[in-house]
Amino acid sequence: MATTFVSVPLKKSSEVDLAKPLSKFIQSTYPSGESQAEYVKAAEELNSLRKSAVCRALDKHDSSLEILLRYYDQLCAIEPKFPFSENQLCLTFTWKDAFDKGSLFGGSVKLSFASLGFEKTCILFNIGALASQIASEQNLENDEGLKAAAKYYQLASGVFQHIKDTVLSTMNRELTMDTSPDTVGTLSLIMLAQAQEVFFLKAAADKMKDAIIAKLANQAADYYGDAFKQCQFKENLPKEVLPVLAAKHCMMQANAEYHQSVLAKQQKKFGEEISRLQHASDLVKTVGSRYDEYINVKDLSDKIARALTAAKKDNDFIYHDRVPDVKDLDPIGKATLVKPTPVSVPMSQKFTDLFVKMVPLAVQQSLSIYNQRRADLVNRLIAQMRESTNLANGVLASLNLPAAIEDVSGDDIPQSILDKSKAVIQQGGLQTIDQLIRDLPGLLQRNKEILDEAMRILDQEEVTDNELKAKFKERWQRTPSNELYKPLRAEGANLRATLDRAAQADKVVKERYATNSEIIALLCKPEAELNAAIPSGNPTKSLQGSEVIMLLKTLLASLNEIKKERETFENDIKSVQFDMTSKFLTALAQDGAINEEAISVSELDQIYGSHTQRVQQNLKKQEELLANIQAAHEEFSKSKQSNTDANQREEILKKLAAGHDQFVELVGNLKEGTQFYNGITEHLLKFQTKCTDIVFARKTERDELLKDLQQSIAREPSAPNIPAVPAYQIAASVGGTTPAVPTPAPRTVFQPKPQPPARPPPPSIGSNVATPTTTNTPAVPAPVASVGGAGVLTQAQGPPYPTYQGFPGYYPIPMSMAYNQYAYGQYSMPYMYQPPGQPPFQNPQPPQQPGYPYPPQQFYQQ
Repeated sequence: MATTFVSVPLKKSSEVDLAKPLSKFIQSTYPSGESQAEYVKAAEELNSLRKSAVCRALDKHDSSLEILLRYYDQLCAIEPKFPFSENQLCLTFTWKDAFDKGSLFGGSVKLSFASLGFEKTCILFNIGALASQIASEQNLENDEGLKAAAKYYQLASGVFQHIKDTVLSTMNRELTMDTSPDTVGTLSLIMLAQAQEVFFLKAAADKMKDAIIAKLANQAADYYGDAFKQCQFKENLPKEVLPVLAAKHCMMQANAEYHQSVLAKQQKKFGEEISRLQHASDLVKTVGSRYDEYINVKDLSDKIARALTAAKKDNDFIYHDRVPDVKDLDPIGKATLVKPTPVSVPMSQKFTDLFVKMVPLAVQQSLSIYNQRRADLVNRLIAQMRESTNLANGVLASLNLPAAIEDVSGDDIPQSILDKSKAVIQQGGLQTIDQLIRDLPGLLQRNKEILDEAMRILDQEEVTDNELKAKFKERWQRTPSNELYKPLRAEGANLRATLDRAAQADKVVKERYATNSEIIALLCKPEAELNAAIPSGNPTKSLQGSEVIMLLKTLLASLNEIKKERETFENDIKSVQFDMTSKFLTALAQDGAINEEAISVSELDQIYGSHTQRVQQNLKKQEELLANIQAAHEEFSKSKQSNTDANQREEILKKLAAGHDQFVELVGNLKEGTQFYNGITEHLLKFQTKCTDIVFARKTERDELLKDLQQSIAREPSAPNIPAVPAYQIAASVGGTTPAVPTPAPRTVFQPKPQPPARPPPPSIGSNVATPTTTNTPAVPAPVASVGGAGVLTQAQGPPYPTYQGFPGYYPIPMSMAYNQYAYGQYSMPYMYQPPGQPPFQNPQPPQQPGYPYPPQQFYQQ
């Protein structure tokens, strides 16, 4: 606080590690590589910047203000790029009230809040506070100092106004008193008033016209008056703020009247000149008598006094102009040259975004949804092609094709069946399936344990929060855990449902394996054993080289080409890549929001439209080929010979073909299941980390809140208020009237310093009162109280001391009026004389005084 200018103290905060949680989010969100390393380094630089801006003492210099501005700009830059919230990227910031000086029991009023908006609000407050301190340090004797002071006061005013109008409306929680809307609004007005005063000082130094100077001073007085009115009920502000504002209001009004009187003299309005000078003189006298310890107005008072003396002398001897009442004079105009500097980001001209390559969170979310849409489209196309392939294989297996038209001798294994057997053996046969099936339960159990541990952490913290809520009731002011964890619990429920569906799919795969294990085992046998297991018989020997067989071979070759074509399509679809970042960034810049669905649907249709069309043509072509194959096979079936051995051979060949297809499908399903479990493990670990981080942040917030509660409880009075003094304990004043209990003046009324009461007259000794004496102790005179104008010895009112006859060392003590009967100690207790040879006094209890409303007090020996 400067002598004549108000400066705002800085808020203080505890250290917060920004690097660790931000780096963890970056590593879990962005793929490893150059970009990830660059983002992690930027997070460490941001953490260092906060330490410089918050965790060290700031000099009242431009360089310190620049650090605060850069840190605030970085906060604004990263806010849309990271999911700062209580249930995602949870960072708890703790800030103390700037105006709270703590108490006897320690600590200051502070608040811990998991909100980046809270951090931004406190940094903005410190920007305004430091700007006010820098302005108060300027040398106002030169032009550069005046310009700098005006600039910084307007900056401080704009910052405090921005907090009131913009920032606080986004907060969903009441903050400390220093950042409340009323307080920052008042501070903004104070800073604006001081900026206006600086312009008044510059105008006076530049010797501008008195009419302009008077208007500037009058406007400054108006600002100070409004600030004074707003400050009257701000108990959290420093005690010296209110008298400074009151003094400045009077002083600036006096300056306005003085310069307006000069203008009146120039206009030969000598009576008005005197009236204004008299009013100015009264104002500076008020300042000198009430606020002399805050504002020195001696120079101004002398200047006004000299001008008033000269004006009166001239008017009395020369002009004889009537002196009007100041209320009848025309009001002085107002001219403002100041306005709050608006806050616009970036505030620092040297700002460089540390995360310039990182896209905003809205774009990240849109990209995530777009990628999901793209994955759904790709999976749907691939699923259609694979289902079509399975359908074709199933139809051919049911028709025993191509084995039926390859079986010429009736004794050898058809080449197609032999190729299928070799394929099964090369892939490991039953051993591969058995190993994959054995691995699934372990993978499933591992994922369930991760999920269970994450939910257990949430449950444990929620139980603790509920217990503290039940204990402290309305004092426990923070977001309940059961509400905060709703998104996490919903995500956990989705993950658990996914695991349950995966377990059910595992069960279906195992059942299919049990059904087809025998035929797959047969395919795994050596060629000789496989040939022996197939019955002999050739019903198609007579049809070799016929037209129907040639047709079937042609159709089967076409079907194989279609299936190979689908494999190419699948690889092409998977390899399509398109970065939608630029599209979403453009939409965000143009519209301020992203219509993800419209943009994504349009782009996906443009990118994958041709692929979808080719897939549909392929599926339609296969459908026509299968119809032709079935028709040709029906004709083939009518032409071939039929016998029992041939039928059995054909049946086993069908089963072998179907067994191969089942093996391929089972291995594919099991590998997909293994890949799924390994993939979801990463998601579950991220989910568990998210739960751990939020619980740790909640624990930190809980510890801070508990500490604040303990301090607030310790500051509360533990004993009841001292009761009012009984009427009969108040000594009667002269004249028989009882003085009224003085009422303290309101905070807004400035009383002169309290003076100590006048010393009482020396006591007189009456002749009828004897004082016990001994040979070793001189006689103690008994004081006399004068009541009703007559000198009468009387016992002074006070605590009920022992008064029975023979009590050694007793003498009446004169007490002041309105004496508190409880406020006695070792310095107000009666003198206790102990004659030699007598036993020591053993705490005798005084008798109950008649009409005394309280129990007798314990007497303690001194």
